[in-house]
Amino acid sequence: MKKRYLVSALLLFSVLSLFIGVTDLTPLDLFSLTEDQAHILWVSRVPRLVSILIAGASISICGLIMQQLTRNKFVSPTTAGTMDSARLGVLVSLMIFTSASPLQKMSIAFLFALLGTFIFMKILDRIKFKDVIFVPLVGLMFGNIISSIATFFAYKNDLIQNMSSWMQGDFSMIMSGRYELMYISIPIMILAYVFANKFTIAGMGEDFSKSLGLNYKTVVNIGLVIVAFVTSSVVLTVGMIPFLGLIIPNIVSIYQGDHLKKNLPHTALLGALFVLFCDIIGRIVIFPYELSISLTVGVIGSGIFVYLLLRSKLGSKSNAS
Repeated sequence: MKKRYLVSALLLFSVLSLFIGVTDLTPLDLFSLTEDQAHILWVSRVPRLVSILIAGASISICGLIMQQLTRNKFVSPTTAGTMDSARLGVLVSLMIFTSASPLQKMSIAFLFALLGTFIFMKILDRIKFKDVIFVPLVGLMFGNIISSIATFFAYKNDLIQNMSSWMQGDFSMIMSGRYELMYISIPIMILAYVFANKFTIAGMGEDFSKSLGLNYKTVVNIGLVIVAFVTSSVVLTVGMIPFLGLIIPNIVSIYQGDHLKKNLPHTALLGALFVLFCDIIGRIVIFPYELSISLTVGVIGSGIFVYLLLRSKLGSKSNAS
């Protein structure tokens, strides 16, 4: 799949997304917008589109980085406890820092996401049997433990409704003034591209990295900081989007190979396109109501995930024979 096809499809779906909604708005209306139509376009539709593109691209890149550093194709922010840790951080900010600004909440979520990811990496170091399926299962169990802790404190402090809003990813509430925090992800993604070659070397192991003069721990820590930072901003703004960081890098590697720096633009484009497609589906299936992005991505992504699992098993059997 060539990059220009992805760009063309992304542009097409982006334009389509601007004109799907309860309020009638057509391309011809752009030449003579009423005050209400202009308000809907610039306060709701455009911010929603921008947040979809940033969330899809950034979470997909985070998944690619984590898979490279852990040398496991089924590790992502969802299967490593990163998103659950970020959600716990947001809950802590609501309990302790009740008047915290969005940036302060994101900082606390970032610290928790970073801590949770570091703990997962430490657990990973101690696992002797590093099977391609076993590792993400450990991550899912770790994430469920963190989620259980968050649920306990949410019930205890009567914040369960607040916490549930971060369990379900949703773009319907995205408006001007509520999504700008996601712009922080753009320079972080650029930083990921700068360190792409180093992430590739680090993914080959600590001994190999040191033999090439690379500071292995520093590079891994930079990768984990990038993942935690982006994940916390997306969870705080949109909520949890399952499977995204897992399936998109795997799809790209199927047709593009495993060259990290070459895969980053494809991963970003395909991730943004996939989330945008799922969002459009969610808006038209039960129109004028809509399904949350976590539901549509979860349903479609789970099917792709099963396919990737079966493909991995068949590949391992053929290699063994």
